[in-house]
Amino acid sequence: MARQRTAPRPDRHGRRLDRVDRELVGALALLAEEEDYHGMTRYGAPRFHDHTQYLDSVDTVLRSRRTGGRRTRVGLLDPEEYAAYCAGSGLDPGVPESRQRFTEHLVETGATLPYEGRPLADLLPDLAHLALRRATFAYAGELLDAAGRCEECGEILARAAFDRASELLTAACHALGAGRHHLVCSTSTQAGPLLAEFDIDTVPGTWPHPEESAALDLTTVLAAALAAGLPCGLVARTSGPDTSDAVRGWRLREHTLRPLTAAEVFDAYCTDTETGEPIPPEPGVDYRAAPVLTPPRTPSHDHGRDGEDAQE
Repeated sequence: MARQRTAPRPDRHGRRLDRVDRELVGALALLAEEEDYHGMTRYGAPRFHDHTQYLDSVDTVLRSRRTGGRRTRVGLLDPEEYAAYCAGSGLDPGVPESRQRFTEHLVETGATLPYEGRPLADLLPDLAHLALRRATFAYAGELLDAAGRCEECGEILARAAFDRASELLTAACHALGAGRHHLVCSTSTQAGPLLAEFDIDTVPGTWPHPEESAALDLTTVLAAALAAGLPCGLVARTSGPDTSDAVRGWRLREHTLRPLTAAEVFDAYCTDTETGEPIPPEPGVDYRAAPVLTPPRTPSHDHGRDGEDAQE
């Protein structure tokens, strides 16, 4: 008896869904922006009517996989990063296997998040934040690598800067006192601003020790500014029960963090960084002078020169 041939799926929305699912390797590299979607179609990525339909289709595939008990991680697919990866790995960017390899690369480098059933509209901001963190960490690492060694003593400047940054962050967390603190460190580079955030809860009467994994991004940005002599600032917003939020800040000078006055903190928070125009102060927020760090010392062997201005 002749074997009955299964009719092919129509070359419409359903078939494109099948192509997306078949290219998954337990993870999905997502084209979050419309320009990224159009950029990848020249490499043979599945075509849809438009980017909106593409996102709807991906959402359908992810939900279907979750319903079927299959776990999926999601990352962002940047066409330029993909092309560079293929060129460096000797891969043809126009074949599905190369996209699969790149997706596996994203997973290996920690550039994906688990899909847990949330709508893509909720997941995309988290993916964008993860991508920004990776880019910030990578560029700050390049600045540290470029610092080299001290010509006088031969010390590795990146290591010295990182140790000093860790010391300064711990001192800042201690000086802030009890409460929940959200710290933001920013510096200005030739490639643009670098920014990292960190949250910590401190308890009265204890010396805080920021967890290395949680504080790594902020410490790295601060260390990069120290090693490269870049302008840098650290701002902290403290929250507590039944109290107004307090905002305080420091400016990097002579390898230490010098406290900003209340007026300087107010100016930083109430000025548009792009236009320079004043912004109304946020209700329920106190702009205060920062405490002096303990110990507010400068390292005995001063490697390099700090920038003059803080980045608010």
